Amino acid sequence: MSRIGHKPIPVPSGVKIAVQGGKVDVQGPKGKLSVAVPQGITFQQKDGVLTATRATEDHRALHGLARALVANAVHGVTSGFKKELDIVGVGYRAELKGKKISFALGKSHPIEFPIPEGIQVAVEKQTHIIVSGADKGQVGQVAADMRSLRPPDPYKQKGVRITGERLKKKAGKAGAKAGGAAS
Repeated sequence: MSRIGHKPIPVPSGVKIAVQGGKVDVQGPKGKLSVAVPQGITFQQKDGVLTATRATEDHRALHGLARALVANAVHGVTSGFKKELDIVGVGYRAELKGKKISFALGKSHPIEFPIPEGIQVAVEKQTHIIVSGADKGQVGQVAADMRSLRPPDPYKQKGVRITGERLKKKAGKAGAKAGGAAS
């Protein structure tokens, strides 16, 4: 039995939900999102609570997924989502220029990164970036795209990383040689 799928979604005040056929439209103070619902999954709104039901046991795997996507949309239009990135390295920095971010990441030229619609980006202290928006998937994808411009190096730990990300530091040639001789 899907435990996530049977959990009701509380709908806060100020959020309007329209359930139509194969999609659920959620509108709130932070924007409007539309979630495609798989066939066999239906949503009912009653007394400020949204519940998901499945037609048959064959739709078991999609039940929890559909409920989670709609719950994320409700959370996104009320509170929003955010990801924080840190830039580590001498001379590495970011600067906000209108609807673009200019990254200096140790390459021969600055990298211009366009900010997509529905995403807000704040640059603090040139080395700390906050990506926020209503759509959880889009916020995560933009943060991953920024990280991929210069992923953290396993030897010197330089690059763009998500705040709180734990990295494995590798020993260089000298460390490997010394470690091999000690055995």
